[in-house]
Amino acid sequence: MAVKTETDASERTSAPTAPKVAVVYTTPETVLDDIARAMRLADYTQTLSLDTATLLKINISWQHYYPACSTTPWQLEGVIKTLKADGYGDLISTHNGTVVVDPHEGAVNNKHTVVEDKYGLQSVYLDYPPVEWIEYKPKAKMLVLDDIYPEGIQIPEMFIGKNIVHMPTVKTHVFTTMTGAMKNAFGGLLNRKRHWTHSVIHETLVDLLAIQREIHPGVFAVTDGTFAGDGPGPRAMRWHAKNVIIAGADQVAALPALA
Repeated sequence: MAVKTETDASERTSAPTAPKVAVVYTTPETVLDDIARAMRLADYTQTLSLDTATLLKINISWQHYYPACSTTPWQLEGVIKTLKADGYGDLISTHNGTVVVDPHEGAVNNKHTVVEDKYGLQSVYLDYPPVEWIEYKPKAKMLVLDDIYPEGIQIPEMFIGKNIVHMPTVKTHVFTTMTGAMKNAFGGLLNRKRHWTHSVIHETLVDLLAIQREIHPGVFAVTDGTFAGDGPGPRAMRWHAKNVIIAGADQVAALPALA
């Protein structure tokens, strides 16, 4: 069998570019620097425009702290420090509640508020004024959202035209099996009736990714796997110390990078 060892120039330029995902192992002493390293290894500045505000989408699965459950304070701080060091000035910490989670209580108990105050960040709570939800008509064909929301798909008006950095954790989920950056968009782009989509959650996440690509100039994820949770997530999990940070612009590729 002939083995091809060289590719000519035309083949090199026409070959699809694989998504770049960075996986960095970390320690408590180096985690802030390791988050910066992961983001830069994944070339995040090529994804996020300096000319627009950047939303920091916090993942809140419970108003109580539990390992692997919600965005960690060191994850939030590492992302903020890196963005600020690289010239991103307009950062907006973004929270959402659920039918069972109070986001204000969650921000305090998970130490998000401490980090926001330390860096003087503006924070918004999507379920509360002054955030306005408007009807959005996607250009992409929806798989299920048009049927679930026949009166119109509502999204936060403030999301349009801004970068977004998702900050999920490595954990299981009773509806999606695994959860990550795509599921994190679920909390931000859909309102409190989002549980209507649970029976078709996989199709919903595809629809939401299509919407994100239309409204955000840049989408990036920094996933915290310092603790990872398995079992009946996102709250009643068995947690394990795994000490890993995952970063990338491809919202689908990040979790398989652990395999």
